Amino acid sequence: MPVIVALCVVVIIGAVAVLHLYWAFGGTTAKALSVPEVEGRRAFSPSKSGTFAVAVALLFAATIVAIAGHLIPSYLPVAPVRVLAFGLAITFAGRAIGDFRLVGLFKRVRGTGFAKLDTWIYAPLCLGLGVAIFFVAYNAT
Repeated sequence: MPVIVALCVVVIIGAVAVLHLYWAFGGTTAKALSVPEVEGRRAFSPSKSGTFAVAVALLFAATIVAIAGHLIPSYLPVAPVRVLAFGLAITFAGRAIGDFRLVGLFKRVRGTGFAKLDTWIYAPLCLGLGVAIFFVAYNAT
């Protein structure tokens, strides 16, 4: 079962990484709803290099989950891979909880396009990924 969960997590994180690569290289589809809004304006404008860095970090996360879930072979010791995977689980769960202002399940700014997607898609997805990664890390041997 951990292998199946790991595969699902890797596919989802990989898809999100590809979306960030698309944006980093100039793509615009769905980009307008990817950043929180305050008073009708974007809270910040991500740079291309920053978006690329997020994509690389997501690919790293997918790789760690793939190693922990035995989807790809690795000569790394199990202990550091598990620690990294648990760290990823905490990171994704933290994103789901949010900053109590603009993102996450407990955000105060609501009613914007981003906030609606964050409430119904982004935050629940991050929470689900956090739980799934925790499961994979816990069962890593």
